[in-house]
Amino acid sequence: MTVGVIDIGSNSVRLVVYESLTRSLAPIFNEKVLCGLGRNVQTTGLLGEKEVETALTALRRFRALSKVMKVGRLHAIATAACRDASNGPAFIARAERICGTRIEILSGAREAKLSALGVISGIYKPDGIVGDLGGGSLELIDVKGHRVRAGVTLPLGGLALQDASQKSIKKAERIVKSEISKVEQLAGGAGRTFYAVGGTWRALARVHIIQSGYPLRVMHGYSIPAAAALDFVRRLRRLVAVDALADIDTVTEARRPLLAYAALVLEYIILVAKPATITFSTFGVREGLLFEMLSDAAQQEDGLIATARKLNDLRSRAPAHADELIEWTDRLVRAVKLDETDEDRRLRHAACLLSDIGWRAHPDYRGDETLHVIANGSFGATTHESRVFLALAVYYRYSGIGEKNEPTTGLRELLTPKMVERARVVGTAMRVAHLISAAHPGVLAHTHFRNREQKLFLTFEPRIENLIGDRITSRFRQLARLLGRTGELEVRT
Repeated sequence: MTVGVIDIGSNSVRLVVYESLTRSLAPIFNEKVLCGLGRNVQTTGLLGEKEVETALTALRRFRALSKVMKVGRLHAIATAACRDASNGPAFIARAERICGTRIEILSGAREAKLSALGVISGIYKPDGIVGDLGGGSLELIDVKGHRVRAGVTLPLGGLALQDASQKSIKKAERIVKSEISKVEQLAGGAGRTFYAVGGTWRALARVHIIQSGYPLRVMHGYSIPAAAALDFVRRLRRLVAVDALADIDTVTEARRPLLAYAALVLEYIILVAKPATITFSTFGVREGLLFEMLSDAAQQEDGLIATARKLNDLRSRAPAHADELIEWTDRLVRAVKLDETDEDRRLRHAACLLSDIGWRAHPDYRGDETLHVIANGSFGATTHESRVFLALAVYYRYSGIGEKNEPTTGLRELLTPKMVERARVVGTAMRVAHLISAAHPGVLAHTHFRNREQKLFLTFEPRIENLIGDRITSRFRQLARLLGRTGELEVRT
């Protein structure tokens, strides 16, 4: 059953529809309208008439779309502008009649908690401070694993700052400095990660990605060392002030006036909290709302593995084969005593689940197409480095290794040589296994590894000895060489 969320924010009103309520959220529709509901709330205390009508028009379309898509469950939330404006309740009453569902007006504390849950949903084992910058407010909350502490809300959203400062960046800086200095929770951010949530901060990340020539155009999980981020936001503020920022056309016109305020807030957070890294998250309040609805068991699932398993179920020829491949590579690792961390093992298992999702493409292009699907996929609980590792491992599974078979993208630059070599090993192992079994279950369990000194044997049980062939022998020897050994196939006698 599909599930949708209508999010009435201070800057935008958005509808996101997800395939189902699971640990592996897959958005099938996403549309926003920049209404600017919070544009004048700080000075007038009211939602503007024009902005209200724009929002209500958007909500009528969203309700109609929900009917067209037959959305199974529709949830609706509203944030700072609606809770702060004196005419907020009247607007919400009209909005509820249009949407046909109750709209939850989030308190600042609840908005902070849902933002933290969104980061927990989308970041693997987060450890740091979540900052959700909207149009009307900034929520800050400490998160470590699945533990969430009490959060705070500040009137530092882009529209709120623009309004309160009367569009004076100097006055806005005094407001930001005063508000940020009061937040005791930021003292706990030193040396940890600051998770930046919100559309305007994502716009900053987009500009940074383009200007730095970064090879992966994915917002979620994009990370910058805090010192580099501080230099960037300071430079961006100066360039925006004189209308000289390159690549500003990548930012929607309605967000451009808010870039300087978003940069200002991030600058002071870095100065006060002293984080080591800034990581941008596209998972926020909406995803946190749905994560909260999951069972405890579902919340504890690994988001990356859940997504990889879902893709395996949807796209592989025989999904059960992936679990046998996981067990087969487990045995290989044990046989050669391969040094492997918990994260290495997690990524290897995810690669096995993704190893057959590209089979429908033409054989000449399976590697490239699958690489792009994985590297640019809409999923969380993984870093950019992990995305690229998985993409490369499955690329090598399809294309093989060798200078002529290397991908033409610059993605390899994001990995250390050790990670690239591990991707080659995992990809080559999967390449051997898929050739033996034709990607079907019930075969790999009848092969066994035996390691003797510097020689690796792959033993076939007599019932499947006719599956042995020259191509399997060649690929297995290639795998053995990657592992620093010679390789040989044998039949159990």
